[in-house]
Amino acid sequence: MIMYPAVILAGGLATRLRPLTETIPKALVDINGEPFIAHQLRLLSKQGITDIILSVGYRNEMIRDYVGDGKEFDVRVTYVEDGPQLLGTGGAIKNALKEMQTNSFFVLYGDSYLPCDYRAVQEFFINSDKFGLMTVFHNEDQWDTSNIEFSNHEIVAYDKKIKTSRMKYIDYGLGILTKESFASVQEEEIFDLSFLYQLLLAKKRLAAYEIKERFYEAGSLTGIDGLKYYLERIGK
Repeated sequence: MIMYPAVILAGGLATRLRPLTETIPKALVDINGEPFIAHQLRLLSKQGITDIILSVGYRNEMIRDYVGDGKEFDVRVTYVEDGPQLLGTGGAIKNALKEMQTNSFFVLYGDSYLPCDYRAVQEFFINSDKFGLMTVFHNEDQWDTSNIEFSNHEIVAYDKKIKTSRMKYIDYGLGILTKESFASVQEEEIFDLSFLYQLLLAKKRLAAYEIKERFYEAGSLTGIDGLKYYLERIGK
């Protein structure tokens, strides 16, 4: 099976990591002697994902200088810039569609390290007959605030702002979208990915796949410490 390409959302200002990110973008934060993005790209390559679109913004020239065309990490990298105005995570993906050669693609955040079976996720999506897919993790507020009600293999509710006691799961950070999934936001320029997910969920066009492995992230100091420990433990 040929793996879908991936859009990595790496254009944020990384304010939670200041002063660490005052002079570098989050993608270049040091993780065990290497920039975070090196670990992320190698993980995707090992999963068979070799075509990457990097959606960049803040200090993106530094990312371009380090990653280049991606050959060093056994991937092919294309860049898309937000422009002078931040478009939000959803708007940034929509902006990247002009470089997308396939109808379906993975989406992940520029600070996410997600050691799961990407091939299994893609196979599930292909058989789902949906326009999008969200991976979910049984979190119980352990690694971040849970934001999903998940029952009988389906998302019952998803909201990052309004939490209920039934929300035991969290958005794992890996999604699959199609070009059709953006039909409802054709007029929108600035919007979050969560908004698009909620639209798809309301139309019953959002598949859900439960991941058993926990996620790691480099978007907070606590997250960085956890990721460093995990990579040391597995010898990376």
